[in-house]
Amino acid sequence: MAAPLELSCWGGGWGLPSVHGESLVVMAYAKFSGAPLKVNVIDNTWRGSRGDVPVLTTEDNIVSQPTKILNFLKKQKYNADYELSAKQGADTLAYIALLEEKLLPAVLHTFWVESDNYFTVTKPWFASRIPFPLSLILPGRMSKGALNRILLTRGEPPLYHLQEVEAQIYRDAKECLNLLSHRLGTSQFFFGDRPSTLDAYVFGFIAPLYKVRFPKVQLQGHLKQLSNLCRFCDDILNSYFKRNIGGFSPAGQEAVDANLQKLTQLVNKESNLIEKE
Repeated sequence: MAAPLELSCWGGGWGLPSVHGESLVVMAYAKFSGAPLKVNVIDNTWRGSRGDVPVLTTEDNIVSQPTKILNFLKKQKYNADYELSAKQGADTLAYIALLEEKLLPAVLHTFWVESDNYFTVTKPWFASRIPFPLSLILPGRMSKGALNRILLTRGEPPLYHLQEVEAQIYRDAKECLNLLSHRLGTSQFFFGDRPSTLDAYVFGFIAPLYKVRFPKVQLQGHLKQLSNLCRFCDDILNSYFKRNIGGFSPAGQEAVDANLQKLTQLVNKESNLIEKE
């Protein structure tokens, strides 16, 4: 393909090339399929239209949402699923639907709704990569958007109180992780020794949950008990993302945590009044 492929996405941290799950899905699939993506990381100097990320741009196309981006890449002959059988293709669709229905709500809650995690990790991290004055407003809007997405995914009316469904959200997520762990077993990838679309989705959904350091670790703690899923994430990071793209080396993590603490204090102090609408 002559036209360059450029991916706009959130950047990395904690040893991840991106801390944003949907961005990770596309980045992993590109590695698996050999698609030559140029990654443009969103930072506080980026003043373009935010829209939905990840966004894939070519000379003739702008494509958003992981499913549409992956389908576009497959049409360009970057196909990580060419060896899958019809049954494996059907299983891929079923497991992706399971991830979106059962795991995604709890992941969104962990990052964006659980107050300790949001105010000490999620909000300062994203605010530090958004230009002022949007940095004071946009994280709060993103949190509200995540909450709405959770409730819509659960099939509840928009005004349904989250506390009434929170326990079920986490039960479903833990059951989903257990099913994924059982399905993976001792295999390197979900369909043998070659990664496919399903591996990209599972990696994108669970790697941030596995790696990001949260004060509240309810779902994270359960994931870390499933050693094969943790090994799965580590293997992909080591094999396909040899360097911490936009991230940090393990040796520098203490400095990262210290910087996050400073960012937390600054961002929260400046934006508390703005977010009380």
